[in-house]
Amino acid sequence: MSSHVLHRNSLVQPPRAVAGDGIYIIDANGKRYLDASGGAAVSCLGHSDPDVRAAIIEQVGKLAYAHSGFFSSDPMEELADDLIAHAPAGMEKVYFVSGGSEAVEAALKMARQYFLEIGEPDRKFVIARRQSYHGNTLGALSVGGNMWRRRQFEPLLIDASHVSPCYAYRDQQANETAEQYGLRVANELEEAILTLGTGRVAAFVAEPVVGATSGAVAAVPGYFKRIREICDRYGVLLILDEVMCGMGRTGTLHAIEQEGISGDLQTIAKGLGAGYQPIGAVLVSGKIDRAIASGSGFFQHGHTYQGHATACAAALATQRAIRDRDLLANVNIQGENLQNALTAQFANHPYIGDIRGRGLFRGVEFVADRATKEPFDPARKINAKIKKTAFANGLMCYPMGGTIDGQLGDHVLFAPPYIVSDEQIGDIVSLFAKTVDQVFAAEGLA
Repeated sequence: MSSHVLHRNSLVQPPRAVAGDGIYIIDANGKRYLDASGGAAVSCLGHSDPDVRAAIIEQVGKLAYAHSGFFSSDPMEELADDLIAHAPAGMEKVYFVSGGSEAVEAALKMARQYFLEIGEPDRKFVIARRQSYHGNTLGALSVGGNMWRRRQFEPLLIDASHVSPCYAYRDQQANETAEQYGLRVANELEEAILTLGTGRVAAFVAEPVVGATSGAVAAVPGYFKRIREICDRYGVLLILDEVMCGMGRTGTLHAIEQEGISGDLQTIAKGLGAGYQPIGAVLVSGKIDRAIASGSGFFQHGHTYQGHATACAAALATQRAIRDRDLLANVNIQGENLQNALTAQFANHPYIGDIRGRGLFRGVEFVADRATKEPFDPARKINAKIKKTAFANGLMCYPMGGTIDGQLGDHVLFAPPYIVSDEQIGDIVSLFAKTVDQVFAAEGLA
């Protein structure tokens, strides 16, 4: 059947999803797919949560939408209150948008405006990390370090600087402790600030746990504390991108809680509304809010659907469900179960080099040689073959290529819903093992 939809891949007609059942999606032919990645780490409550559905229906029955240029709404105010009540220290306001890329775009513009408000107009540069991902709008893509996504749009991107990621599996030297390694790569930020000029850098952007580009890579102990010290020393704003790793995904509501610091701006999205409505947000620190309020009084930005009443109602129901059902406890329990099951299955696998992550955010990195960590030739398209074969087996996972430098490296990301059970963890690992065996057998590497 032909389609008038411009799909992600013009050469592929995807199956039609018609229903959700817990952590499963069902297509038009009745085939069930175990969603072991939450789509893209979005569907944290699965696909059929009755409380979130009821909240959406109730809100639509009252008021679906009112433009934020004219009105606030009860769901928007209540969701903001809820988020700030559980936010990292220093966060006082919430700016709502419709997704992660919009959230990062808003944070970048807010950082720039902050410095205009306080009389430091020379601060315009943004520093981020290689092998990061911050979204697909032009500003977010500019600061991101995902080279594959950036490459063809380079002429359109703003100028941003990039320092090394904190990627211990690949970059920690044999004679370094984890802490020494973390300090070494964190100090690259200071060097970059000094190179650009201490009064010219506006912000540093980082994912507390790197998501799609590198596959659930957490920083080593002490890294983010050093980053916070450097930002404070030079008056640079710290923007924490928790679009993928936040809102409970790594076992705490905010991933940065595990690092013992707070940012100045923090982006959230995927787990905020669990996919039931498009929504994202920027958590805004008090100092930034006060600078704008006592200056122009107006953040020069905006979107048609920001603070959408129905989306906010869905997100509020999502956050209450996570809290009231104590789902973060299950994230930690099942996250360890997933890590242990993957390790037990693949600890001696010749083509799997690293199994990592936090909570229900786990990555598996493939290698051609475990001893040297040599990656596969990108021409083999291992990640694409894993995705296609897993999907045929009824397993949704999130493979990516270019793990190491945008070209080399293959990994798979797992981010199942927070409601996943012991039995379903076993099903995820068994289906993935079947997939891995099939792919490497087809490659002549069994």
